[in-house]
Amino acid sequence: MNRKNALAAAVAAALALGSVTVVATQSTAATQSTAATQSTAATGTSAARPGAGFKAMTAEARGEAIRTADRNAAATARELGLGSAERLAAKDVLVDADGTRHVRYDRTYSGLSVIGGDLVVHLARDGKITGSDLAHQGAIRVAGISPKLTAAAASSAAVRHAKHVKNPKAGSKDSTLVVYAVGKVPVLAYRSTVTGEGETGPASREAVIVDATSGAPLDQYELHQSVTGTGNGITVGQVSIETTQSGSGYTLTDAAHGGTIVYDSYNSPQSAPKQNARTFSKTTNSWGNGTTSSRESAAADASYGLAKTWDYYKDSFNRSGIRNDGRGAPAYVHVDTSLLNAFYDDDCFCMFFGDGSSQNGNTPVTAIDVAGHEMSHGVTAATAGLNYSGESGGLNEATSDIFGTMVEFHADNAGDPGDYLIGEKLNMPGGYMRRMDNPAADGNSLSCWTSGAGSVDVHYSSGIGNHFFYLAAEGTGAKTIGGRAHNGTTCNNDTFAGIGKDKAAAVWYRALSAYMTSTTSYAGARTATLQAAADLYGTNSQERYLVSKAWAAVGVGTALPDPGTGIPAPSPSTSTPPTPSPSTTPPSGNALTNGGFEQGTSGWTQSDNIITNSALQTARGGSSYAWMMGYGTAAIESLSQSDIAVPSTGTPKLTFWLKVSTQESGSIAYDTLKVKVNGTTLAAYSNAHASSGYVQRTVDLSAYKGQTVQLQFAGTEDAYLATIFLIDDIAIG
Repeated sequence: MNRKNALAAAVAAALALGSVTVVATQSTAATQSTAATQSTAATGTSAARPGAGFKAMTAEARGEAIRTADRNAAATARELGLGSAERLAAKDVLVDADGTRHVRYDRTYSGLSVIGGDLVVHLARDGKITGSDLAHQGAIRVAGISPKLTAAAASSAAVRHAKHVKNPKAGSKDSTLVVYAVGKVPVLAYRSTVTGEGETGPASREAVIVDATSGAPLDQYELHQSVTGTGNGITVGQVSIETTQSGSGYTLTDAAHGGTIVYDSYNSPQSAPKQNARTFSKTTNSWGNGTTSSRESAAADASYGLAKTWDYYKDSFNRSGIRNDGRGAPAYVHVDTSLLNAFYDDDCFCMFFGDGSSQNGNTPVTAIDVAGHEMSHGVTAATAGLNYSGESGGLNEATSDIFGTMVEFHADNAGDPGDYLIGEKLNMPGGYMRRMDNPAADGNSLSCWTSGAGSVDVHYSSGIGNHFFYLAAEGTGAKTIGGRAHNGTTCNNDTFAGIGKDKAAAVWYRALSAYMTSTTSYAGARTATLQAAADLYGTNSQERYLVSKAWAAVGVGTALPDPGTGIPAPSPSTSTPPTPSPSTTPPSGNALTNGGFEQGTSGWTQSDNIITNSALQTARGGSSYAWMMGYGTAAIESLSQSDIAVPSTGTPKLTFWLKVSTQESGSIAYDTLKVKVNGTTLAAYSNAHASSGYVQRTVDLSAYKGQTVQLQFAGTEDAYLATIFLIDDIAIG
């Protein structure tokens, strides 16, 4: 779906909670108990209900489905037109009630991992491929797999280009050769891990991707990203947790939830958080005293939150744990000293929780929504694998906020009722860390999509996804939720009802699981959720229509026609569109809407995520432009705008700026870009028009004087070698 941003990584977020006391009761439901081990539990869960339209599968059935997908991987690669050096490895399989399958694959090239190479293949019941969503379109082609840079040189380059940690360090063993296929033209690269002083402490880690030929930076992102806060935690009251009895003692091993174990890190340094780790064990089955004077209190919080997160995914979507394989991820509390963070690490499949700092009264960072947020990072890593940078990074964080919030609702804990405020129990200035009904109210987060969203810290760009979800779930207007005031504001002054939080979550989960890939952008997320809503509720359903309304309300796309009337939703009369910067303001009298793309996709219809602000190419002015073609394989794309009123006087003309770069040679037109008006080709450009910079092009529109027309840019690329067409500053006057 999307092809812009960079690689996914282990992710994290910090919130906080006070204390918990536990009353344990006997349970025989633990699936991993033995004759010598008996699960001691508190609360049972309701019968699992498949959600998001997917069929329930046993672990054995899922394993066999993945093995079948692996056996078919070579044939699938050939049918998708992938190259002979490429291999697919099945990562997950989801099956709809009608037998339709959604197979998620990772891709390698000559044995190298491909960053941005993941894809989802959709198959009918009879096994025929009906569609696919690829993070990188088409086959991977690179000049060779022998790098000019050594691993040591790549590590040195990574240190120079690190921007999230201070005093960075990296060794040659920390650099791995990969293929970087996030942009349209794949390149050989190194992925390096750099350590240094950062947001999560002195052992913060950052991934830096550098070109294996030049050492130029391609992407950077934190590996242990986290949110931080100040304030005191709370208690959730007396709760029940699952423990395990062994002989005359008990441990914090939750056999009813995949064998999840909570360990005491015993203040091991963040750089080695398991160094001093030990199990929690005792002869009685009551844990903690509701205060930080007992090390068990934070452990009870974590155990409770992780179990409630597991229950939410199982009850709502029939998902058994992070990777849907029935295994629980271990958790470590009391990590380091004065660590006001929590994080999930996919490399070790585990979670870590700090004790807080003087900023929040040294309250352990172990709230219910912390657990929901962190485990959901794991679910994202196991499904779409959303990159942790650019717009996909914002979607990654939004996903964790969305499901962390849903876990809070599902837990139904009287001490922490569900609401749409993130970190509301941290006693932060303003009363919360982030809020989903009006993200921009914190002074940093984005409530509305802008062309610069991909350059904003992912914790702030997540506001776009959070805002969408709130509006889709609750609609607009003021209401009280969980005892707290909420107000569904919009970016276009529209008003509408929501579809309810459970339906909105089902749409998001299906989109995440079946359609999103590592490079999905906000425009791609809109496409994915509209497809998910169609799958679940019907193409002409009110739910799908309201999902489109919610996206339009945060500045992503336009609302679909109302299925009740068939009439396109009117644009609110009081809406004020963003003002283009002076450098990209089109000429006076421009009949086009948003000719410089600084308002994103507004006014345009695109076949793919063509309109972008990716740093891999440059705009002529401002930050956004249209990037067409560049796959290096057979492909077509289109970008169009309708209902354009061509001036009725003078000599009307179309002007635009075009930059062409190509791997082709010679004057033969292998890859083309055609300019069409009402379907008639008026001009054509090709790889033979390659230029070092933007060149202004002019097309006479005298034949269309006084008419209302459609303008289309149509790109076609052949099966070998890439040509990129960049378009900016389009005007008709």
